[in-house]
Amino acid sequence: MEVTSAQFYPNAVIAIHDIQLQTALDRGTTRASAGRVNMMGETTDALALRAQARAARERALNNLPELLEQLEANVTRLGGVVLWARTGAEANHLIAELCESNQVKRITKGKSMVTEETGLNEALQARGIEINESDLGEYILQLRGDHPSHIVTPMIHMTSEQTAQTLHAKLGMPMTDSPEEMTRFVRGVMREKYLEADLGISGVNFAIAESGTIITVENEGNNRLSCNTPRIHVAVMGIEKVLATWEDWVTLAQLLPRSATGQRMNVYTNLFTGPKRPAEQDGPEKFYLVILDNGRSKILAGEYAESLACIRCGACLNACPVYQNVGGHAYGWVYPGPIGSIVSPLLLGVTAAPMLPHASTLCGACQQACPVDIAIPEMLLKLRRDLVQQGDGGWGWKLSMRLWQLGMQSPALYRFGGALASLATRALAGRSGKITWLPGILGGWTRNRDFAPFAARSFRARYAKKAAGRVVALESSTEHKTGDIR
Repeated sequence: MEVTSAQFYPNAVIAIHDIQLQTALDRGTTRASAGRVNMMGETTDALALRAQARAARERALNNLPELLEQLEANVTRLGGVVLWARTGAEANHLIAELCESNQVKRITKGKSMVTEETGLNEALQARGIEINESDLGEYILQLRGDHPSHIVTPMIHMTSEQTAQTLHAKLGMPMTDSPEEMTRFVRGVMREKYLEADLGISGVNFAIAESGTIITVENEGNNRLSCNTPRIHVAVMGIEKVLATWEDWVTLAQLLPRSATGQRMNVYTNLFTGPKRPAEQDGPEKFYLVILDNGRSKILAGEYAESLACIRCGACLNACPVYQNVGGHAYGWVYPGPIGSIVSPLLLGVTAAPMLPHASTLCGACQQACPVDIAIPEMLLKLRRDLVQQGDGGWGWKLSMRLWQLGMQSPALYRFGGALASLATRALAGRSGKITWLPGILGGWTRNRDFAPFAARSFRARYAKKAAGRVVALESSTEHKTGDIR
């Protein structure tokens, strides 16, 4: 997909004025956030569970090379084939070669953010291979020529009315406002595609190193059909998706559905351990696991390694006031929301997405919602620092920061600046008491809200006067009592 992360601000303006988008976001994010809070409230000790989950992810990241080698050895032992890809283009090429060597003409694909990252659909279609998304939301977006706007609920930006119109226009479905009828209609269309597919592609929620098992979680069953019905199954995962043990997965399995969709447990938890055995009737004849780096090793080696602990639940998106108002497409690439504002600059390059680290109020709602307690606000601040070090902001930013530094280091300059700001802002406010216009760069604030003028007297001056009054009162009281004694 085209990367427009550098245009976040204009994208956001368009999104804010899209009434249908605002309706869809209000419905979707409110419901998801409430569900997460309710389900986490049912746990015995939510904080302890989060700490345990974070420890599981830290164990995996701290031992990532060894665990990936262990995973490869076990997948191979079970009859699968592991393919390593350094870049997204290399991953697409490997999968395309698999398709050509196995004479694949049709593919069904389960929900997968990593293949959105590599642009796999477009790469295979360019080679004349038919590929159909099997996730209901992803399939509808594919019909529209659209892309997901959320990590978990890809069409959160669409209303049910838009969905019905799309299915009517693209597939001839009779118009209906019933989600159940729409789902039933699409299911009938997709059943034929599963049977016709030569190869199925899935993402990977978790990979267990000690057993070579690939795990996907879903609520529709389409991923299972995509993986089991065709004769070949290809799973694609980023290197960070590996876990050390089943015990670690059991912890995360309690948090992922609660955080993602407000459920105690997903409807389907699929465990794939290689191709089918000789005695088994179901399952693929061949299994391939594509393990993708695409910049993740570089992240792991730096100060942003914590971002790789993300389990792609989307809870930070639902909790974020910025995402709630602009949706996912405004972020301009595959990964939206607070975690996307970190991951996208790291994968694309910080100068390719310079606005995303600023797409946050730093309120901390994202970290509070994160099931593995990733310090998202802290990393956003560090990315802002990186941008400044690379020249973002220009001479005006550097000059203003230098003046701020001088003012904060000198009590006299600090008091003078406060007094000057008080005079200037009260003059701008006039009789109304509100500032509706500020000059230059400061006008970004008053374009959307009023600005309160500085107080006539600073806190320091008020406190000094109050303290002086207390001293006078104390001296008067002491003199009075002394006079009584005399």
